[in-house]
Order: sequence, then C-alpha cells, then structure tokens
Amino acid sequence: MDKFIWLIPVLPLAGFIINGLGRNTFSKGVIGFIGSLLVLASFGLSIATFFQVKSTGVPVNVNLFDWISVGNFNIQMAFLIDQLSSIMLLIITGVGFLIHLYSAGYMHDDAGFGKFFAYLNLFVFFMLLLVMGSNYVVMFIGWEGVGLCSYLLIGFWYTNPSYADAAKKAFIMNRIGDLGFLLGIFLLMNTFGSVAYADIFPKAVSAVSSGAPIVLITLLLFVGAVGKSAQLPLFTWLPDAMAGPTPVSALIHAATMVTAGIYMIARSNILFTLAPTTMDVIAIVGLATAAFAALIALSQTDIKKVLAYSTVSQLGYMFLGLGVGAYTGAFFHVLTHAFFKALLFLGAGSVIHAMSGEQDMRKMGGLKGNIKVTFITMLIGTIAIAGIPPFSGFFSKDEILAAAFTHSTVFYVIGVITAGLTSFYMFRMMYLTFWGKFRGTHEQEHHLHESPASMTIPLIILAILSAIGGFIGVPSVMGGHHELGAYLAPVFEGSAKLLGEHELSHNTEWILMGTSALIALLALGYAYSRYVKGGHVPVSDQEERPALANLSYHKFYIDELYDKVIRKPLDALSGFLYRVIEQLGIDGFVNGLGKGTIETSKGLRLLQTGNVGFYIFMMVVGIIAILVYSLIKI
Repeated sequence: MDKFIWLIPVLPLAGFIINGLGRNTFSKGVIGFIGSLLVLASFGLSIATFFQVKSTGVPVNVNLFDWISVGNFNIQMAFLIDQLSSIMLLIITGVGFLIHLYSAGYMHDDAGFGKFFAYLNLFVFFMLLLVMGSNYVVMFIGWEGVGLCSYLLIGFWYTNPSYADAAKKAFIMNRIGDLGFLLGIFLLMNTFGSVAYADIFPKAVSAVSSGAPIVLITLLLFVGAVGKSAQLPLFTWLPDAMAGPTPVSALIHAATMVTAGIYMIARSNILFTLAPTTMDVIAIVGLATAAFAALIALSQTDIKKVLAYSTVSQLGYMFLGLGVGAYTGAFFHVLTHAFFKALLFLGAGSVIHAMSGEQDMRKMGGLKGNIKVTFITMLIGTIAIAGIPPFSGFFSKDEILAAAFTHSTVFYVIGVITAGLTSFYMFRMMYLTFWGKFRGTHEQEHHLHESPASMTIPLIILAILSAIGGFIGVPSVMGGHHELGAYLAPVFEGSAKLLGEHELSHNTEWILMGTSALIALLALGYAYSRYVKGGHVPVSDQEERPALANLSYHKFYIDELYDKVIRKPLDALSGFLYRVIEQLGIDGFVNGLGKGTIETSKGLRLLQTGNVGFYIFMMVVGIIAILVYSLIKI
C-alpha cells in the first residue's frame, strides 16, 4: 500500500489539471464526474491506508525525494501517515467527495462550472498535502495552498464587488496568522536544526530543560492557528466567506481550511504540552471565541451567517479542548463537526436553492412540508450540534466540557452556557425556516421544491453520520477508553504522560452529562415557545432593536472597529506615503534627474554648430584648462 500513498493527493491534483484545461471543452456532466470520481478514488486509498495503520499500529513514512539540502540541514518532500493523519484523510476525502457530488447539482446552471470544480479539486489537494506532510515546511505549502483556494472560491463570483472584498479580507487576515506560523517554523529550524516531526518531537523535552524558547515557538504557531481557524481577534473573515457558493462554505467549514489550525496544534501536541503558558492562552482564546461567536449568532437573520458564526463558536470549543490538554476530545469534535456542519451547510444550500437564492430567514417559514428530506436531515444536524443525546455532537462536546471541568470550574460554566446558546440559536434557525407560515413572495412559494438526488443523497449520508458518529466516544463518557482514544493514543502518549490522569468519578460524569443535556433541552424549549408558539419574527433592518440585540445583530461592531482603528489609519498612512514619499520624494527625485538631463542636453547640443573654427577654439580652451589644472595640482 505504501507505494500508492502518493496518489492520495495527486488524484485531486490531476482533477484540477484536467478540469482546469478542459473547463471550456468538456460537458458539465464529464467535469462533475471527473472531479468527483478522482476524490472518491482518493477516499478509497485513504480507507485502505487507514486500515493498514489500524492493523499494524505503525506509521507509514514515504520519502518522495530530498528537496532542500544545505550543509547538514535537509528538508525532504515526505509524507507521514499515522493515526492522526489517517483520520484526517478520511474526513477530507470522504466529506470532500460528498460536497463534490452535491456541487454537481447545486452549481449545474453556473457559467463557471468547470472552473469551480477545478478549484474544489485543488482545495482538496492542498489540504491533503497539509495533513500528510512529515515536516512543517510541507505542511506550510498545504497551509498556504488552502489559503489561496479559499481566496479563489470565496471570490468565485468576483463580478460582485462585495464578494471580491470578502475574498480579499480572508486572504489578508490569513496572511497575518501565516506570518506568525512562518516565524515559528524559522525558530524551530534555529532551535532544533530541523523541521521534521521525527527530529523535533523526541528532542522537545530535553530542549525545554536546556532553555529552548518553546513558549515563544508555540505562541507563534498558535498565531498561525488563530488566523486559519478563525479565532479572536482574526475571526471576522470566516462569516464573510459566506460570499462564496454554499458548497464552498461546507468545504471550508467542515472538511478543510478551518480544521488546519486544530490539526497543526494536535500534531505538535508535545511542544504545546511543554508550554503551559501557551496552553492557557489557547484555552482562554478558544473559550472567549466560542462564547462571543455564539452571542453574535443569536440574532443573525441570514441562514448561512448563523452557521458561519456557529462554526467560529465550535472551533472555539476545539481550541478549549486543546488548551486544557484534551487532545483526543478536541479531535473527536473535529470529526463529529465535519459531519453535522457539512450537513447543515449543504442543507442550507438546499433551502436557498428552493427559495430561488433567498438567504434571509425572515422571508422563509413553513418549508418543512415542501422540502421534507432537507428538513429531516437538517433537523438531525441541528440536534447533533446542539449537544442533545444520543447524537454525535453531544459526546464530543461533553468530552471537552468534562476536561474543562477538571481544569477550571469557570471554564466549564462558560462552556456549558455557550452550549445552551448554541442549542437556542440553532433551533431558532430551524423554527424560522421550517415552521409557521410562509413569509416569502408568491413567486418563491410557487418555485418551492425539493433538491435533486445529487444534492439530497449527500444530505442523507451526512445525517446518518451525524446521528451515529458519536458512538465511538460512548465508552469514554461512561468512564472507559473509547475506540477513537485508543486509536489516537500513540500520537498523544507523550503529552498524556506529562499531563497525567484526571479521572472524574462516575457520579460527576453523569451530573456533567445531565447538566449539559438539560441546558440544551431548555434552550430548545425556549426557542420553541418564542418562535413557534409565540410566532416571533426578527424585525426588519429599518426597525429599532433592544440595545443588546442590536449589538449582537451588528456583530458588536467589530468590523467597524477594525475599519476605524486599523484600516482607515493604514489607508491614511499609505496615502501619505504615496503622495509625499513616492510622488514628491522618489518620483520627484527620479523625474528631476530625467528633466535635468534633458534640459542640460538641450543646452549642450547648441555647442554642436558645425563651425570648424569654433571647434579649434574649444580645443585650445580645453588644452589651457588641462595645463592650468596640472600646474595647480603641482
């Protein structure tokens, strides 16, 4: 199997090349088939690789070639497939395939169909490269690649200026984080003389005792994760990323880009465990992000914006898990989140498709009778993300909350309240969309219909996974070791030894589980009484809202704050530098030299009279000048 591993990323890359070159030649059916089939083939190879690693317990190392060699320093283009990366391969290619299949129906009428599929394939390629790399440089190539693809796909409908601006915003904010990641890699190279995981991680413990700057290294790496995984303060690009087609939102939020930061920290777990200060920063930032994004999601009226802020909040939970040392729990939530968030975004796309492009929930209502498959599958996804047992999100979120409880009661309380907010705003979304009377136009109501099979089949598969995917964590919640934890143990065993065991009593576990489930159910009930029984519909943008609701609806004016404090001063500075330094200074100096040369040459050319006598006179003057200079010099 080892000799075929290189095909896992190469197959989607081939899809990018084929569809990119044939986008104006091949039919849409051929393009969709090629793009989806190659990702499916990559998924098949990922399954085979997963079972190989599971059966042998031995990571697979594939060295393709020596890439950079300078003295004793060497960087290989190499892949590492272990327990962690093998699961990521399944998520990326499995969920990625379903999104490709869904896109064949969703984007069928778009003029850029071929280009869209080429970009999707390229996105999958770079994400696979990111998780398969055996060193930080190969990871960074994939890291930058998914950033590029996010720019291309978020701004796919670039003729709309606001969509193009959203793409630029994502690109720029990710560059801020990427600078921290790059500096962290340079510091790793300087400290360990290598960028390979196999060289760095075994030396990490002794390096700390010898004074290595592990805290600075991990903080810089975390800055990269903050940008890529949309944490405070670099989170505002992700909600704006909804400007892209809905399948792009599903791919970014569920299977690829935003999980990159989580994966990087989980991959580097031993380094972060050796830096408790960084771990505390990660936990605090993650918890703050989870709560802050949930507060914003409470009042949003765009169905995709609700899900976008939900993603930011759920990513915050994952960072909370990483920060308190629950690496398995955080990764467990990555897995379950991939299922229900892909389902919810694709379901939202089906709703938008039925509503002729409408995304405002105030203009929906009563859709459950018209699009039954979409309704049922989205309901399953909503129950899962709300943390209601026995659906998948309950088990993964509960594991993070239990770890937070052992670390800090305050962390747990904030986390469980945020879980209640999650249940409220998600069921608010469902009630506004599917219950009550239809509030759209007559034309929209006439157009209402279920999506085609190419869109509903992925919804059904993801709904099943969202419903049962959490059961691999049931033994852990009951006090044992779940299958996922046992599988990932070799990756996290070094950190587990350093962190020690923090077992909870069975009674405490049951109380914590019951508390989180009860709060989720109470939030569900309150949402039902307000939006179904009470028939409440959010007010229009022109009407006044209560002060707190207004703050939430306007996202606490964070974008406006960034605009005033960062963008406008930078624009003013750049304008000053352009007008004064560049135009008056640099351009003035360069253009002045040019004008001076021209004016001088205009005068000198008058000396060329063609008169021989004048030339002889000038020769004599020159000779006299040379003689005078020579005498003065003596």
